[in-house]
Amino acid sequence: MAYQSLYRRYRPRRFSEVRGQEHVVRALRNAVRDERVGHAYLFSGPRGTGKTSTARILAKALNCEHLVDGEPCGNCESCLAIDAGTSYDVQELDAASNNGVQDVRDLVGRVNLGSPGRTKVYILDEVHMLTAAASAALLKTLEEPPGHVVFVLATTDPQKVLPTIRSRTQHYDFHLLSVDELAEHVAWVIHDADLGLDPDVIDHVVRAGAGSARDTLSALDQVSAAGGVVDRGEALDDLLDAIASADAGRALVAVADAVAAGRDPRILGEAVLARLRDVFLVRMGGATGHIPSGDIDRITAWAEQLGDRATTRALEAVGDALLEMRQAPDPRIPLEVALVKLTRADSGASIGALTERVARLEAALAAGGAPAPAGAPPAAGSGAGPGPSAPPSPAPGPRPERTPPPPRPGGRPADQARAELAARRSEPAVPPAAPAPPSARRAAPPTEPAPSDPAPSAPAPSGPAPSGPAQSDPAPSAPAAPERAAGAGDLSLEQLESIWSTDILGQLRGVTKAMYQAGEFKSLDGLRATFALPNEVHRQKCDQKRSEVEAALTARIGSPVVLDLVVGADISNPATRKTEQRRPAAAPPPDDYDALEGASVEELDDAPDAAIGGIDALHEAFPGAELLEEP
Repeated sequence: MAYQSLYRRYRPRRFSEVRGQEHVVRALRNAVRDERVGHAYLFSGPRGTGKTSTARILAKALNCEHLVDGEPCGNCESCLAIDAGTSYDVQELDAASNNGVQDVRDLVGRVNLGSPGRTKVYILDEVHMLTAAASAALLKTLEEPPGHVVFVLATTDPQKVLPTIRSRTQHYDFHLLSVDELAEHVAWVIHDADLGLDPDVIDHVVRAGAGSARDTLSALDQVSAAGGVVDRGEALDDLLDAIASADAGRALVAVADAVAAGRDPRILGEAVLARLRDVFLVRMGGATGHIPSGDIDRITAWAEQLGDRATTRALEAVGDALLEMRQAPDPRIPLEVALVKLTRADSGASIGALTERVARLEAALAAGGAPAPAGAPPAAGSGAGPGPSAPPSPAPGPRPERTPPPPRPGGRPADQARAELAARRSEPAVPPAAPAPPSARRAAPPTEPAPSDPAPSAPAPSGPAPSGPAQSDPAPSAPAAPERAAGAGDLSLEQLESIWSTDILGQLRGVTKAMYQAGEFKSLDGLRATFALPNEVHRQKCDQKRSEVEAALTARIGSPVVLDLVVGADISNPATRKTEQRRPAAAPPPDDYDALEGASVEELDDAPDAAIGGIDALHEAFPGAELLEEP
């Protein structure tokens, strides 16, 4: 007799032999015992969970000659014929290969024919593969079959079965088997079949079966044929070890060894993803009943090494790699790239990768001594600016090119403001694009020394000393925060307009410059300037850019400047007017502008006609061009 595989040899033949599906077995056995069997059933669930076997047991129970409490005897002529596959009472149809309308019509045409037994059972496997037309052809017969006919539909994808078919059946879900149930079943099969295998193989075949009884017995058959030698999955363990220890080289070597041994990269990726899911469940405290007891310690060690964030990133990376493998010319490449991203923190730019890198750096620094935090105050003599009570540094560092404006509305100590203003005035000014006229040079604000600056190179005062509390402060460390620096009160409206037209407008960005060119200064009170704009909409737009303009004025003058934006009447273009007044002699202003000022469009003369135009102008612009079609 030819060898029979273990999953066929140990297929359940009675309701009591079906493992892991007690909810289905109880309902069917009671229905047979109480003679309340429905006309149609739908069995759904993963592969290898007993759907077809249960359908055959139901057919035996409906035709058994010695039925006992809903259980078939298994010894009568009808039961033996059904087990042998020679019974006329059971008609099995593979809907995956017989899914057309004609196949269903042939089935419907034979429904009314009788059979030797009491009940004729039709078993349609993979019923979700039926076409829409074939399903529609089955609906009427499925809803009202003859009294001696029972339909049992089996599928692994119930969502694809038409709702009109599901509504005509009693639907039962079959579940994957637990680890304990499979381990007990495998141990019994090893003993009953006298395979002579060590108990160590049980965890391996249970893990390979992944909850499916048929897959588990197939794996047991393979181990038995190999003489008890078990593929320990060293490549998979090496991959998890490499991911947990962030070893990119070891991960790539493990992939290469697995592929060289005949493992498909996609199958290997799916195995890695399944093992990472186990690690994730251990980290999150989820259900781990499907994990064999021999793997719990190893998975727990990986979970402790990876942590929550790294485990989640690994699941996402390997899952994305599996999706990319569908279109990749070499399926190894997406898997290898994902493993390198996981094992090298510097290879990823995502938030998760950066966070993981910072966590590892912090752990390394904590082990070897953490450095001073970035926000710690600098040590004495480090070149930082003096505080209110710190003595001036004898050897200050090089002064930056531009000091950022102070925050609004808070002020600065008077001595610091005066020191910055004196240092800024002592620096050579950047020459403008065109020399300013003499009137602008005469209107420049006078320079004065900073009282707190001990440098001998500070220029001597050239005018009367300004009055105010900041000037009368004898000690540089006295706490005082006036609204503006000393000497800033000498700034006049004309000087502010000169600075605005020559320096500020040129350095503003395009949109800001275009909006502020339409306004002009109306008054100046200390360092609070009133800037008028043509209308309210324009003022609101300029108010959005006001901080940028105030920062530019503050950086140029050396003290915080505040702008009050108002709406004014008869607004001219001060930028154009001041620019024309300060235009250098080498570039005389165009007289035509003065003539055109105030003129209407009707009074302007038309430009002279061009010498040539149309096609002639195109020929002149593109020599050698040829006209193909006249418009």
